[in-house]
Amino acid sequence: MALHRLQTPDQANMLSIPDLIQKKKRGGVLSDEEVKTFIRAVTNKTIQDCQTGAMLMAIWQKGMVVKETETLTREMMSSGEVMSWPKEWAGLVVDKHSTGGVGDKVSLVLAPALAACGCKVPMISGRGLAHTGGTLDKLESIPGFNIHQSAEQIQKILGSVGCCIVGQTEMLVPADRVLYALRDATSTVDSLPLITGSIISKKGAESLSALVLDVKFGRAALYKDLESAKELAESLVNVGNGLGIRTGAVLSCMDGTIGRCVGNSLEVIESLETLKGKGPEDLMELVTTLGGILLLMTGLVSDLPAGRERISGAVTDGAALSKFRAMMEAQGVAAEAAQSLCSAHTDYYSVLRKADHQSELTTPAEGLVSEVDGLVLAEVLHKLGAGRSKAGEPINHSVGAELLVSPGQRAERGVPWLRLHYEDPAPTPDQMNRLRDALSLGTDTQTQQKQSLVKKLLLPQ
Repeated sequence: MALHRLQTPDQANMLSIPDLIQKKKRGGVLSDEEVKTFIRAVTNKTIQDCQTGAMLMAIWQKGMVVKETETLTREMMSSGEVMSWPKEWAGLVVDKHSTGGVGDKVSLVLAPALAACGCKVPMISGRGLAHTGGTLDKLESIPGFNIHQSAEQIQKILGSVGCCIVGQTEMLVPADRVLYALRDATSTVDSLPLITGSIISKKGAESLSALVLDVKFGRAALYKDLESAKELAESLVNVGNGLGIRTGAVLSCMDGTIGRCVGNSLEVIESLETLKGKGPEDLMELVTTLGGILLLMTGLVSDLPAGRERISGAVTDGAALSKFRAMMEAQGVAAEAAQSLCSAHTDYYSVLRKADHQSELTTPAEGLVSEVDGLVLAEVLHKLGAGRSKAGEPINHSVGAELLVSPGQRAERGVPWLRLHYEDPAPTPDQMNRLRDALSLGTDTQTQQKQSLVKKLLLPQ
């Protein structure tokens, strides 16, 4: 894979950083050259952290118009190396991004399913932080799986397998690495243009043909309501399309969990079960919808129902499972371990780590399961070692939970509804009480069957 660096003229001697901060602080619209000057200074480290923080706060307070956000994103994308692909892959290079959820193992099923449909998927993913899980952490629970791949290795894996799931390389979007850290330190993480720039710049550096975004809303999501999530989705779609990437989005509800398993090793097991045709309906709904949109945007199908059907077929006929096995081996997993994980009847814990302790919670009364609070579940698991509060902290891949009931299911009193997997530290009485309170039971008239997670689609015209 060829890599090229996009150069822009250095305007640092012509435009004053304090003047740019002042202009944005007063609500002015920065010109293309002014945005370039700011990002160049960030990348070249010719700007003080306090000045960068001041600009981030000014952007947080005053916002950016679409053109400003588009320029910011393009300059961030161009701050490092930009991937390029063989001509025969034109129109087929695709990826997906999720804004984070509980039990979100969609990428582990979607990437190999797309590869089985003929796409090339250079999926650059992230790690979990706070209560949200990270795709890289899930995959690293598989012994030997190497998420660190060079540009040349990525192209080689795409050529032979069709998909890979890797971490961001040092060469891609260095400006985002600086801004991301300072956004956290300056409490500007929730700025719409800065979120848009961070997400789309990294995807733009992959030189994608098409991108689909899973924008979550609900109690366990960054955005709690549909309208604010829609605003983010529209910003991402507009800027992505403005950069020449066919971009669509799905707005999906994130109150509970996706699937029945939360925690790194457990989510790998559930992903493998899904690839073997035994996955939960809500997970498959997201996989087929997101994948169907990408197949539609690449022109491999003529409409969304056909795209959904083709993705579903790749899972049910075993083609996606074969791709996942090939991807594991290409990224360092021993062939024997990969074969064992993908076999029809296997003891997953012969390969994956199993927690030392399991404990079940039982239902306090008879009733229909209304919901399980995904945020509470994720927060308790985080405290037990499944997640991290700061980048670089170690996690315990074996910690997690299995839901033993589904919304709409009738549960008798004393029936187990949650199996907790833990090691050291053991859950405290307060944490166990929080978990018990996460279960909501209702009556026949109060409780409905679990509804569709997908609430709205935003597709390019």
